[in-house]
Amino acid sequence: MTEKINVKHGDIVVPGDILAEGMDFLPSGNAIREDNKIISTSLGLINVKGHVIKVIPLSGRYVPKQRDAVIGKVTDVSKYGWNVEIKSPFEAELNVLDAFARRVDKRVPLTKMIDVGEYVFAEIYDVSKQGYVKLSMKNRPYQKLSGGITIEVSPSKIPRIIGKQGSMIKVLKEYSKCQIIVGQNGWVWVKGDAEKIVALSKAIKLIEEKSHTHGLTDKVKELLTEVKK
Repeated sequence: MTEKINVKHGDIVVPGDILAEGMDFLPSGNAIREDNKIISTSLGLINVKGHVIKVIPLSGRYVPKQRDAVIGKVTDVSKYGWNVEIKSPFEAELNVLDAFARRVDKRVPLTKMIDVGEYVFAEIYDVSKQGYVKLSMKNRPYQKLSGGITIEVSPSKIPRIIGKQGSMIKVLKEYSKCQIIVGQNGWVWVKGDAEKIVALSKAIKLIEEKSHTHGLTDKVKELLTEVKK
C-alpha cells in the first residue's frame, strides 16, 4: 500500500479534505481516520510533526495578515527576541532588531526590555507560507503596553468596536476617559481608573454581543455616562 501525504505544514484545509493515505500516518485534533485515509473534519490549519497530522480549527480564530495591527502577549524570550501569543494558530515572533526604533544596548537582558507575560502592540510585517508571523514595533504607534488590562473579543467584532471612521472607539474614549488600543486579532487594551475600566469592559462586551442592534451607540453612551467626568 502506498503511503502518501497530500498536505504540508501550514496548509489550510476544509472538512472532507483527504490529508494523507496509508496506515503510517496518525490523525490528531480535528482529523479522523476512515479506512486507510486521514480526513479533515473542520476548517483548519495543518500541523505536521513526524507522522502525526493535526488540524487546528480556524473557526473563531484570528488569521494573521500583513500590516494588521495586533496586541500580543509575550510567552517566551529567546536569544534574539520574543515569542508572542496573538490568538492565532500561527506562531508569532518579535525580533530584537524589529522591536525598537533606537539601537538596543546588547548588554541589557531582553527580559529587562520586555518580559514574559507583558503585552505589546505591534504590526505584522510578514506571514510566511509555513505559518510563521513576524512582528515589528519600530514605527509609531506600536509599543510595549505598560499596565492596563486586556479584554478579549471575537476578531470579527473588532470593526464594530472601532465603528465607521472610528466613531465607536471615539465614543468609548470620550465617555470612559480611558486609554484604549484595539488589536485586529481580538484583544483590546484599556488603561485608566478602575471603576471606569469596569464600565468600559461592559460597554465593549455589549458591542460584541449586540453588534447589529439598532441604537447601539446610544446604549453605549448611556452605560458609560455614569462614570464620565
